[in-house]
Amino acid sequence: MRSKIVAGNWKMNKTYQESKALVKELKKSVKEIKLDNTRIIIAPPFTNLQKVSKKTKDTCIEVAAQNICALESGAFTGEISAPMIKSIHVDTVILGHSERREYFGDTDELLAKKVDTALKNDLEVIFCFGEVLEDRKSGNHFKVVEEQIKKALFHLTSEEWVNIILAYEPVWAIGTGETASPEQAQEMHAFVRELVAERYISGISENISILYGGSVKPTNAKEIFSKEDVDGGLIGGAALSANDFLAIVKAI
Repeated sequence: MRSKIVAGNWKMNKTYQESKALVKELKKSVKEIKLDNTRIIIAPPFTNLQKVSKKTKDTCIEVAAQNICALESGAFTGEISAPMIKSIHVDTVILGHSERREYFGDTDELLAKKVDTALKNDLEVIFCFGEVLEDRKSGNHFKVVEEQIKKALFHLTSEEWVNIILAYEPVWAIGTGETASPEQAQEMHAFVRELVAERYISGISENISILYGGSVKPTNAKEIFSKEDVDGGLIGGAALSANDFLAIVKAI
């Protein structure tokens, strides 16, 4: 049975003081939520990872990094390695986010290397993929998603997929207020699950969690999460508010 997951990506938001306050609110309120096969993950900025990891240690809240370098060490100023992440007891990393692809040159080929480095260091990967508006309008969205997944992930062994979570994020619905309809989300998630099933044994595709990311809010989360192949969400803006984020958790 695949896990339900609500993951909050804080992006480049929250100072240390603001992070402490948000975590305090989350810890206080999450106790009231019944979590049946549901994981809660938050991804603060690198500067707050260690403190947030410590403050959530004895709770149901897990912590993820937002990125890693493809290399494990060396003269690469400003980069953060997988061993560094593991050393502060963080076990999950987000890779392939559209903002990393657009602004920082994360190609499919580079992401394949980052995925390998993450898995080599026992990090679970939340792998993001999705099309821009032009691809959606031209009907090219399935092809784009297929290429992103194949190039970055289809070299993995069946065993390595145990540590992969997929996250579909239509780029045109991130931070724009636009949201893919529940039907559009289900259509793409079902396509991706079948794509994985064609390459690997069916058990892998049935057990892998596929999240939806793209302007998920308390007002639309329940409808989106009700779809058969939508196993949760990768939440952006709404993850910066404890009330909104936990309302989304409750919706699942």
